[in-house]
Amino acid sequence: MAKVYVTGLGFITSIGNDITSVAENLREMRHGIVAYEPFAASEIPVKVAAPVRDFDTDSLDPEDWTYPNRYRVRREYLRSMGPHGLYSFCSMIQAIEDAGLAPEDVSDEETGLFGASAGSPNLLTYYVRRMHDLGVMRCSPLGIVASIAGTVQFNLVAHFKIKGASTGFASACASSSHALGYAYDEIALGRQKRMFVVGAEDGNVETILPFAGMRALSPSDDPDTASRPFDRGRDGFVGTGGATTLVLESEEEVARRGVVPYCELAGWGQASDGHNVAISHPDGHGLANALSRAIQSSSIEPSAVDYINAHATSTPIGDVSEGKAIRTVFSPSGSKPAISSTKALTGHGLSLAGAMETGFCALALRQGFIPGSAHVTDLDPAVVDLNILLETEERRPQIVINNSSGFGGANVALVMRAVPSVG
Repeated sequence: MAKVYVTGLGFITSIGNDITSVAENLREMRHGIVAYEPFAASEIPVKVAAPVRDFDTDSLDPEDWTYPNRYRVRREYLRSMGPHGLYSFCSMIQAIEDAGLAPEDVSDEETGLFGASAGSPNLLTYYVRRMHDLGVMRCSPLGIVASIAGTVQFNLVAHFKIKGASTGFASACASSSHALGYAYDEIALGRQKRMFVVGAEDGNVETILPFAGMRALSPSDDPDTASRPFDRGRDGFVGTGGATTLVLESEEEVARRGVVPYCELAGWGQASDGHNVAISHPDGHGLANALSRAIQSSSIEPSAVDYINAHATSTPIGDVSEGKAIRTVFSPSGSKPAISSTKALTGHGLSLAGAMETGFCALALRQGFIPGSAHVTDLDPAVVDLNILLETEERRPQIVINNSSGFGGANVALVMRAVPSVG
């Protein structure tokens, strides 16, 4: 089995649109949550969100969109994109630059791309209504590929001339973690030498607000406290969007190119709850099994894990369920890894979450810090025995795990190891 390394990152997020700002905001525990103007109407029960800054993608005509000047997207490319297609395009450019990849490295038969997103509900609704109201032939010929689930990989594979493996993943909030796990397999098994993994979401009204009907969103109108995983008073998650791209490469490619990776992606595990379509198993059985399999896959002991980036979204049931899963796996050995949820800062990115938070873990391993779990003023007694970090710690972890859980009880755990040359 070939070793797999993270060699490049790209971020379009609520806490920054580049590596430097994202790392600073993680370290300083500065959040990206605001009073969200589209939720201002009195009949809307939620008031806050964590939007991407410096992009305006509200128009249904992509030619009206505005975005940072450093990116140049050709008109024919924009016509096939939803908002998160643009975000993923920009994060991909960042990741290619960060990894120092040449065009021939990107467009190579042994370089693939896995994507994860739910599509663009706003655009899909618009095109379906237009078809019914004006007729089939008045629809954009690119409306389907711009709006359905899979639009991320459709666009990126075509635009960047990817020639290796490509597909998409749809396991809700575990989607981009699944993409990372299977990308790991592609490289570890020798099928590919390099993989791009991209998670992305629009993060607009149509993406976020339907969760209000599930009673899953926080009704708080205070951006400073609305997302508070592990706090006794948490009352739901805050929605966000954006994109994150990670570059994974084989040990052979890392050596050939002479690059210093962020970290090693050491292994992964997955398991299902077999319990409920929308709610995690109350005892966290599926996540516990995913964690155990990830640890076994990575050939480590539970006591070696320094930090867990928890899935914890700030929902009453989910956070406690995850705490039980962590306790099940780590308590028998007496180990107490540091735990935090960066969703207190970013909000919950849905399909984006796993990729975004794995990127955060890679930054922590490279730069030597463990981000704290913000906004906790009254730690839930159900997790008080766990090592929940309330402040950032300035130390480099050696082994890190990122957890993700999605609808249907899908659970993924990804293990990362520090690279000796930087740690």
